[in-house]
Amino acid sequence: MRLIGLFAAIAALFAPLSVAAETVRSPDGRITVTLDADGEGVPFYSVERDGKPLIAKSNLGFNFTNDDPMRRNFEVAAQKTASVDTTWEQPWGERRFVTDKHNELALTFAEKDDTPRQITVRLRVFDDGIGFRYEFPEQDHFSTARIAEELTEFNIAQDGTAWWIQAGDWNRYEYLYTETPVSSVSTAHTPITFRFEDGIHMSLHEAALVDYSGMWLRRMQGTNFRAQLAPSPRGPKVVRNAPFHTPWRSIRISDGPAGLYESDLELNLNEPNKLGDVSWFTPHKYIGIWWEMHLDESSWASGEKHGATTENAIKHIDFAAEHGFRGVLIEGWNLGWDGAWFGNGREFSFTEAYPDFDIEKVAAYAKSKGVRIIGHHETGGNIDVYERQLEDAMAFYERLGIDAVKSGYVADAGGIIAPDGKGGETFVWHDGQEMARHHLKVVKEAAAHKIAMNPHEPIKATGLRRTYPNWVSREGARGAEYDAWAVPKNQPDHVPTMIWTRMLSGPMDYTSGVFSLKGRGATEPDIPSTLARQLAFYVVIYSPIQMVADLPENLVKYPRALDFTKRVPADWSETKLLQGAVGEYAVIARQDRESDAWYVGGVTDENAREVTIDLDFLYDDTEYVARMWIDGEGADGLGKDRHAMDVVERTVRKGDSLTVEMARASGFAIELVFSGE
Repeated sequence: MRLIGLFAAIAALFAPLSVAAETVRSPDGRITVTLDADGEGVPFYSVERDGKPLIAKSNLGFNFTNDDPMRRNFEVAAQKTASVDTTWEQPWGERRFVTDKHNELALTFAEKDDTPRQITVRLRVFDDGIGFRYEFPEQDHFSTARIAEELTEFNIAQDGTAWWIQAGDWNRYEYLYTETPVSSVSTAHTPITFRFEDGIHMSLHEAALVDYSGMWLRRMQGTNFRAQLAPSPRGPKVVRNAPFHTPWRSIRISDGPAGLYESDLELNLNEPNKLGDVSWFTPHKYIGIWWEMHLDESSWASGEKHGATTENAIKHIDFAAEHGFRGVLIEGWNLGWDGAWFGNGREFSFTEAYPDFDIEKVAAYAKSKGVRIIGHHETGGNIDVYERQLEDAMAFYERLGIDAVKSGYVADAGGIIAPDGKGGETFVWHDGQEMARHHLKVVKEAAAHKIAMNPHEPIKATGLRRTYPNWVSREGARGAEYDAWAVPKNQPDHVPTMIWTRMLSGPMDYTSGVFSLKGRGATEPDIPSTLARQLAFYVVIYSPIQMVADLPENLVKYPRALDFTKRVPADWSETKLLQGAVGEYAVIARQDRESDAWYVGGVTDENAREVTIDLDFLYDDTEYVARMWIDGEGADGLGKDRHAMDVVERTVRKGDSLTVEMARASGFAIELVFSGE
């Protein structure tokens, strides 16, 4: 008996770790998530990492406008587990290949009464975070969900530092970020990012926002947050017929800032590509008839100052052809810009041009020069008018050879004009359920005509670019246009903050490249930036389409800077965050998808700093030429000499390092190519 007991003890020692049915761990074992119902039948989850609580017991559930809440009196009725370890390829992106490795637990909760409703919570745990969603099965007692509010909690286990922008305010997502204690956040948009005393970084967001209202986060008390869905004028914030599922609620978790930025969590929580071959989309750089309007040197509206004339378009096409830019954005070409179009859009036509713009001639001329026109659909926030013209508008662009469209929804939050279903209008939010439906409708219609979409004033990115790869970029934050006319302008810490907040959600069309560093009615100093920092944006701010925003006459004044924008790619095979701190600075390296070249960009806040870059990511036994666009003597992004810039070269190999000094509000860009190329 003693021998048998000894064998049993040895077997137990080497047996696989036994995990309770309601607990699931990440593949590396560091993250443990518990999912269960408590003594009152309230479904809840909690998250630990390395045995330490990150998310304390957090309740799950719903309130409805026409039914009892799904909140308590539940028990676990069924469970399923699964594991996935795959790699998939992006048609374009920050990296070519993405690893999806996770463990999954799905628990079905049923009410303990005579007519029990059921709901399943599906949980996926990765090494870099978790995702969970609700699934409403088809059932006799609950066919339509009219959701008043989602009761999902995020009970953060400790205080720390948070970076966030306010939700529910008039300017959508376009705010400078606030840095506060976690316990001082009010109601925030996602992604919201946290750093704790032990160095752990965490962000909360959502994935696969389809036919559902966007999630805000409302702090209840202390460090406890609850989901708050974007409002609807129709009563329920979401109306769905079963079966359906919600978006994923995502939590990225990392030891430090690098892992948080490099995570592909939301992409992995989205469905694979539904469009098939999208090789018709080419990542590219573009210029446009755009910045001059923000400077008030020309206008979107017709008249003497009209910017979108045939003559001006041909001038921009010639410039793009000469300097190798694929695209030319032309805003204000179509009827509807005269008068009060902001938050109105009732007069827009998406197929009729102003008399001084011959769109047929311009499109043909661009084609003859090897340049593509980037179309523009400003709606003034009126999706009623836009959707009625959508099919004709996309077919019109396809016939002209226009394969990328920038759209716009310029209206105050809550001011989107939608049909009320009775022949009239109602007003909805940019991130409500109807706008989630609208954006996908536009993306699908565009895909049918082999057109890529880049919406401004959009709904937030939630990884749907994986499922619909023609949804290539969007705005969704304070972009470079604010440097033209805003008070204050984008501050030096704005981009180093966005890298770990807005940029966690997906590509951003920031519209970089204002070489003049001057906005409307500029006085020196104006835009807080050095010239080298403007170049850094092409590396640190990811988008598969990148604008070089300044006026052509300003771009040619700085030929060394213009040369970099012509050289830097817009598509990558790998991305690494080499060093940085949220809101302070970042250094990012990316490898060109079409060559072996690497590019490194760095930005800093209002503090000058020196960074040393270890070149361990280069190939072994290979000599590279490092060409560096760096601050020149006396450069100061907050001073008078913001244009001082040097271009220097060094020969380097793997294992070497480069030391770069950044002035205040500055940055740098580095190109690393094989020696001899």
